[in-house]
Amino acid sequence: MVINQDIRREEIIFSPVSYTNETISSDNDTTSLTAIKSASSVSSELIFGFFSYWHDVEYMPSSHKNEKGIINMVTEIPMYVAAKMEVDKSTPGNPIIQVSNKDGSPRYYTYGTTFFNYGLAPQTWEDPDLKTGGFGGDNDPIDVMELGSTPLKMGSVTPCRVLGSLELIDEGEMDHKILCIALSDPDSSRIHNMDDLETIKPGTIAKIVHWWKYYKTSDGKAVNSLGSETPRTVDQALQVLEEVHQRWRSLCGLDGTRRTALSSHTDGFWLASRGCRK
Repeated sequence: MVINQDIRREEIIFSPVSYTNETISSDNDTTSLTAIKSASSVSSELIFGFFSYWHDVEYMPSSHKNEKGIINMVTEIPMYVAAKMEVDKSTPGNPIIQVSNKDGSPRYYTYGTTFFNYGLAPQTWEDPDLKTGGFGGDNDPIDVMELGSTPLKMGSVTPCRVLGSLELIDEGEMDHKILCIALSDPDSSRIHNMDDLETIKPGTIAKIVHWWKYYKTSDGKAVNSLGSETPRTVDQALQVLEEVHQRWRSLCGLDGTRRTALSSHTDGFWLASRGCRK
């Protein structure tokens, strides 16, 4: 089901998420998006006044394009929320939905609620044909972990400073995690890399590594592995981001060759947004 943007935290954690047609505003009021009601009833040209979280939200905020390492993050799972939410790649408008288990029941993190805000970097794609350490991408927009102190609203668009990244190897796929801090966080001006983060928030790296290694074990699955338990540097993380942004451009045909003509991994993607056809 499509998310209820104003649903209370306890409802998100303990009951299936339901639909509402509420406007979603970013923390800095630069972006306003709206949840969609029905994929069958909306136009691919205009979806209640906006297009796509994935394709139409800017990769880098226009107000910070001359500042190194600043990206936009779309929050899918706010801090302390257990419901597994993500952008739907196939539905027109790419709304945020609650992921289902194989039996159709709504999915939750059973290892515990997140101590970070979780979402994606828009206009990115982890192409399965792009190999890192022998593992292909997970076929999703790249994941972003915001490590500040304040829960961000589901569906909000937040400018963040990139601090580094981790390479999670999840069931045979490479699943990069971009680590960042919201520019609106009180500590943002003091945190520019993972060393700064560890100085201001000691033990954070160990908590992140532990979470990604063990979070599926509560569902009876194996321990995940990481390419390294030491996060990559800011520059290395930015290289990954630039690569997956260029893969998204290729996916949309913005570099002259539409990826869907070359790859079987894109079946079912909704690519009819304005941002994907510039």
